[in-house]
Amino acid sequence: MRITALVLWVTTACVGLYLLPIWLSRGVRQRAAKLSRYPLILIALHPVFAVTGLGFWVTYVLTARVRFAWMAFGMLWGSALLGFALLTRWLTARGGRHVWRAERHFPRNAVVLHAVVGVATFVLVLITATIASHS
Repeated sequence: MRITALVLWVTTACVGLYLLPIWLSRGVRQRAAKLSRYPLILIALHPVFAVTGLGFWVTYVLTARVRFAWMAFGMLWGSALLGFALLTRWLTARGGRHVWRAERHFPRNAVVLHAVVGVATFVLVLITATIASHS
């Protein structure tokens, strides 16, 4: 299950990396226009938490030390909360007049895939860390 969670986490990151250039190319230039409902800190911390958690998870896979699994889950939990906030804002504002141009260009399938695989990663990491704690 550790490796499966790792594969899911990397898949989620890859889809996120696919979305990042869209936001950077279309969103950063329009930041001054204040058209976005997305605070910059929210957008920045989501991948920072996810990548940090992924680093802890890789450490857990290599060392089998349970504390790293829980540290990874904690970072993933933070990233998931921020990701949920981003997703709900994207869903409620999609197509509205206050939507940032970058978010209008996010492919719906990529956003849905990122969210679904992210949730699957969250659940599998939680289950794996729980089982590892009881072993």
